Amino acid sequence: MLNLDGYTDLPPRKIAAIVTYLEMRSPPPASPAPIPDGWSLQPLNKHRDRYRTLYRRIGESWLWFSRVVMPDEELAGILNDPKVEACALNDGKDDIGLLELDFRPQGEAELTFLGLVPGVIGKGAGRALMDEAIRRAFAQPISRFFVHTCSLDHPGALSFYMRSGFTPYRRAIEVVDDPRIQGFLPRECAPQVPVLD
Repeated sequence: MLNLDGYTDLPPRKIAAIVTYLEMRSPPPASPAPIPDGWSLQPLNKHRDRYRTLYRRIGESWLWFSRVVMPDEELAGILNDPKVEACALNDGKDDIGLLELDFRPQGEAELTFLGLVPGVIGKGAGRALMDEAIRRAFAQPISRFFVHTCSLDHPGALSFYMRSGFTPYRRAIEVVDDPRIQGFLPRECAPQVPVLD
């Protein structure tokens, strides 16, 4: 039966997000923004702890949790796979961004993660990181580059992906246990999403 008011109650201890799936079939014609001088992309594939630290620094504000709740062996399996590229954007002093590409789907590439630490957003690093992601993806024999984002992510994430050349093709609602209540993330992170327990 159609729920005319459009609302669905969530059980306590759960969070929900609207997920938007996007794809790109060919690289956009724009000229890419280069990685700034003095900055570099450094492989993280054999550096699980460094990866987790950077992932948390970027993602806690937006309740990124998939890699936080993942067992060490499973994460190591992903990072050690030759078809996965995980890199830290380093400004010469510190890791400030994360780029992860997954080429395991046949003929496709997934932009698994792209993010920046707080204080770096809005200064051009995201554009350079995205342009590098597009370049790396289409340097392989793929017919589709895809990504998903959700309503818990940075408010500008969806429009950034669309400006980068991705086209939305599907939406879903994700309902999961709140990782803060489970103890995987600090209770005080992402205060824009209330903890309801």
